Amino acid sequence: MAKWGEGDPRWICEERPDATNVNNWHWTEKNADTWSKAKIKELFGNLIIEDEKVGNVAIDEVEKCDGEARVNNRKGKLIFFYEWDISLKWKGCVTGNDTEVTGKIEIPNLSEEHEDLDDVDIDVTVTTKGPESALLKEMVRKGEGPKKIRATMAAYIAALRYEYSQGLILPKKGEEVQVKPVKKSIGPHNNVVNVNIANKVKNLDMKKLEIGGKLEVGDLELTENMKCTGQELYNVLTQRDMIQVFTGGEAKMKEEAVAQGDFEMLGGNISGMFVELTPFTKIVQKWRLKSWPSGHYSHVEMLIQQTSEDTKITIKQTGVPVKELDNTRMGWSRYYFEAMKRTFGFGSSLF
Repeated sequence: MAKWGEGDPRWICEERPDATNVNNWHWTEKNADTWSKAKIKELFGNLIIEDEKVGNVAIDEVEKCDGEARVNNRKGKLIFFYEWDISLKWKGCVTGNDTEVTGKIEIPNLSEEHEDLDDVDIDVTVTTKGPESALLKEMVRKGEGPKKIRATMAAYIAALRYEYSQGLILPKKGEEVQVKPVKKSIGPHNNVVNVNIANKVKNLDMKKLEIGGKLEVGDLELTENMKCTGQELYNVLTQRDMIQVFTGGEAKMKEEAVAQGDFEMLGGNISGMFVELTPFTKIVQKWRLKSWPSGHYSHVEMLIQQTSEDTKITIKQTGVPVKELDNTRMGWSRYYFEAMKRTFGFGSSLF
């Protein structure tokens, strides 16, 4: 028999403001049905599939979203269950032709059973006839279509794991909660948000930046408002899976960023080191493009400030090759800010 005060710590009560689920030992469950349906409609409702050689297609309506989702906490670990039957209406037109084509996309079983999103079935049909219909059906069924659709699925799964699950694991006395969900691999080949990003980055011409043997550099500063919490934005910028989702390319780094930890994004076209990390408020990096002169890094400071309505991020970057200031500024806006808003819904109010 255990001596007084030496019992199993799992059953010892702590001083907690909520006095529930001490040490997170008991199984708790959170229903994510309503949130998931809204998130799926939000993500797919903004989906556009484009191919300059063929045409463009936009999701017109999320016609059906049947299923369920649960987030469970057991012993401080998060376990996810979800199963969805999704039906989408789409419309589009062939490049150079104003004839409207309509159709449907059926996703009969999006669930946690699929470790690889390539295994999720996507059925595409058309409700109009003609050569334009056949062309757009193939575009949606192959190539860009399934890449964008599976990227949107990945965005929902990432949001469920990192956005909706916040607060399910309760902190012990004197601790801050650190959510570490039990997760399945989300490979970069499944999460392509913009397949042209890497190619565009590679095309930056840096050969003539050095004048008289000395590189001319400049500074830039950007601010953007995001409809999310400071913690959500910080997680997106420091967790490998989240980075892979919104950039649409492979990220090489630890599962979660650490000070003095190296990182690579977009197949190595962006690389650097996390210099300083202050959870939810500040990220400092050494940052460079692959095409910059060998060994040259800029200094990036990201400041995250949450308000009652949204979260403001300010990026201060010094040491940018002067002739690439405009391209770099555009890159932050397009491939970071816009991509995060599109992928995680940070452009829509969450409060």
